[in-house]
Amino acid sequence: MADNPFAEFSLERAIGLRWTLRDIQARRLGLSPISDEDLRILTELGLVELHDDEPVLTPAGAAVLSD
Repeated sequence: MADNPFAEFSLERAIGLRWTLRDIQARRLGLSPISDEDLRILTELGLVELHDDEPVLTPAGAAVLSD
């Protein structure tokens, strides 16, 4: 398994960030808006990038969800 990008976070926070990745992947942001802090963290980790002001998973973000 690849290194855990959420290792520095508490278990609760890591779970929340994984759910945010799932919401982005499933385009559920209307129902579950992403917080600015979550977006910043996921972008800094290289798991999400913005395309036309919409967050999308990077290949690394998709790999996290496939693990």
